[in-house]
Amino acid sequence: MTGLYPLLFEPVLKDYLWGGRNLEALGRKLPPAGVVAESWEIAAHEDGATIALNGAFAGRKLTEIQAELGLGLIGARNRWAQERGKFPLLIKLLDAAQPLSVQVHPDDAYALEREGNELGKTEMWVVLAARPGAELILGVKAGATREAFRAALLAGRPEPLLHRLPVKPGDHLCVPAGAVHAIMDGLLIAEIQQNSNTTYRVFDWNRVGADGRPRALHIDKALDVIDFSIVEPQVCLPEPLSGADGCARFLLCRNRYFVTERVELAPGAIYHGRCDGSTLEVWGVIAGEANVGGEALDAVRFALLPAALGDFAVTTRRGATLLRSYVE
Repeated sequence: MTGLYPLLFEPVLKDYLWGGRNLEALGRKLPPAGVVAESWEIAAHEDGATIALNGAFAGRKLTEIQAELGLGLIGARNRWAQERGKFPLLIKLLDAAQPLSVQVHPDDAYALEREGNELGKTEMWVVLAARPGAELILGVKAGATREAFRAALLAGRPEPLLHRLPVKPGDHLCVPAGAVHAIMDGLLIAEIQQNSNTTYRVFDWNRVGADGRPRALHIDKALDVIDFSIVEPQVCLPEPLSGADGCARFLLCRNRYFVTERVELAPGAIYHGRCDGSTLEVWGVIAGEANVGGEALDAVRFALLPAALGDFAVTTRRGATLLRSYVE
């Protein structure tokens, strides 16, 4: 397959009530008024599809590009996604000016049974910026049971059963389907996830939505899918993979849906890669600047490398930190 190149996209912005204006600091052009909670950087979902900015596919939605390129775009390891009419991943930036709801996502089997052709949602977070004292909620406290959790939800006081984690810029967490969680206020986060928008809201801090009414909760479905064996997890530690010639790679998260690495390039360093048809790759610059397969990116920007692209290089003049995601 010839004529392929790294694809850049115009983000899709979401104005959920917990957002702010901090995505401007990451280079996003926001509407003149209101809040923006999420920037969908690479997306092919019915709730939002990004449009290509560059090259022969400029002006076309990612859904259309996948329809034309098929496995040449997403790779043979994602054949299951092609058969279901799905793009495998969704890449986001999140601005949590207020706490998100406490929530949980189902796995694929539950989503397929209850939510039509929707996927489950396993995800990971990379903290890009954090106010002093910022926290995340992930998992439950030791001793929490389904019955105790239900009683606490019905009483409107689940906080004592939720596990809180202090976080700082550079931290990352892997969030499997079934993990009860919440991103709290004062955080900018990059999120790599399955291509799903299915969320079961467990608790919303007893607040109201834009219409002045409490937002809907999904307690029964949430209790169906919460994994109470995820007890007091800690911030994940990066696992060194390689480090030579100014290019250091660290494993951040590995699951059946994606692998994410952090790649640190010293000034003048080069990463040589190859997309051999097995999987797409998503590269995002989160610090510094880099050229990814011929496309110049600064922080924070992402590029989608088609699975059949072939050989490519990532270079930097002044140094860069990047996220690399792909499917094993």
